[in-house]
This record gives sequence, structure tokens and C-alpha cells, in this order.
Amino acid sequence: AVMAARCRLAARFHHIHGTNVRLDASRTRATRVESFANGLCFSQEPLAPGQIFLVEIEEKELGWCGHLRVGLTAHDPQSLEVVPEYSLPDLVNMGDTWVFAITRSHNRVVVDGEEARARGPPWEPFLLIERVRIPRDTLVGRSRPGRYSHILDDLYKMNVLPATARRSRIGVLYTPQPDGTADMHIVINGEDMGPSARGLPTTRPLYAVVDVFASTKSVRVIPVEYGFPSLQTLCRLVIQKHIVHRLAIEGLDLPPLLKNFCQHE
Repeated sequence: AVMAARCRLAARFHHIHGTNVRLDASRTRATRVESFANGLCFSQEPLAPGQIFLVEIEEKELGWCGHLRVGLTAHDPQSLEVVPEYSLPDLVNMGDTWVFAITRSHNRVVVDGEEARARGPPWEPFLLIERVRIPRDTLVGRSRPGRYSHILDDLYKMNVLPATARRSRIGVLYTPQPDGTADMHIVINGEDMGPSARGLPTTRPLYAVVDVFASTKSVRVIPVEYGFPSLQTLCRLVIQKHIVHRLAIEGLDLPPLLKNFCQHE
């Protein structure tokens, strides 16, 4: 119960953010309203070990080079005199911060003797990252309901679309290691990209960093359920298995809230 409450608190943005960011009333959607920079955001609370901070790319903006940047920082946003203009290099140069630009050829730190990372099939219900077990259904992006939704949804599940495509879901978490440090992992549409930073301190609180930079215009925090999937999620999986695409959901004799959940979430 304590972990669940903490996850709910962290699943929104901190009230401290970049000068060009506007948050909605729930502080779960961050939009950069002008320029291409000053889009830095943080999680409301420090993350617990194994807790993922997950965002979905909602809007893109043409005309800029560069994409979303995510990571972790040991700096409490409340302690910042001024929110840096950029996560890279400004926030990283302050130390105790690990941030990466999201690309398909993502950085991964490999130690000597480490075997190649095994990629599980996209239909496995849970993503396993060391001892962390996360329901994969929440982690995978989904298109807007439309004529080609069923095709696009399969592409999200296979994670073959560009990592920065609209509706892609990007998450960051850390896993404690035997030596007392932690590894940072970035997850793209349900696929673990492997450790992108090692040796993070576990003696200090670690906040998620999301930089709504350049061509990324708006992102939304996606709450993640841990443990067993909810009844609502199980219903959605059964419904989706028996339809061609999400436009067909509208014609089903279902409660409106369940229809909306199946079509949009």
C-alpha cells in the first residue's frame, strides 16, 4: 500500500520546471509553449528502486532538430535556484545527473564478460529487468483510434517505429546492485534498452528528468500498475483480441468508460 501510494504521487510532474513548460491541472501533461528549450521537467517525488517513470509523447513540433531527453538526477528540484535551460549539458554538468537523448541507437554501458541482452517476445505479459517485474501492456504505445490502428498498434508492440514517434512510451528507472550503487535503465515501448548508466548513488533520492526538447512538444505521464493487471486491463486485452481495430469498439455493447479505456489508453 505504501509503495502504491508513493507511485501515485511520483506519477506526475513536479511544480518546479522550465520557464517554457506549462502543466495541466493534474500535473500529468507537460507542454512546451514556445521556443525549443527551457522544457525541463522532474517527477513530483523521488523514485523508489525499480519504480518506472513513464511518459507518452503526445505532440510533436516540426522545424526543430533533436528529441525528448530522459534520465535521473540526485538534485532535488526544490533546491535549484534556477532551472537549467537544457538537461544536456547544463543539468548534467551540475553533477549527479544522468540524461540521454532518446534515439534508436541508444547508449548502453556493457561490462567485460556481460552476455548480449535477450529480448523477450512482445506478447509476454511482463517486462523483467533484473528483479523488477512491470506489466508490459502499460509500457507499450498505442495509436489514436482510426482506420490503421490495428497495424500501428502491432508496430508499437514490436518496437520498430522510431523511438520518438507520437504515442511512443518512454520510461526510466533504476535497479540497485550488490555493490550499493544502481544501474539506470531506459525502456522504449516495452523494451528494456539495457543499463545506460552505472554506479548511480542509492544514498540520495533520485528524481526522474524529462526534457521536452526541440521536436517533442508535449508529453503525458502514464501511471503504471505493479503486480497483477487490473480487471479493467484484463477486459481490454480480451476485447482487443477479438476485434480487427479499435474503431469496432464503438459498436460494442459496453459501458462508455470501458469503451474509452479500450480506445484511448
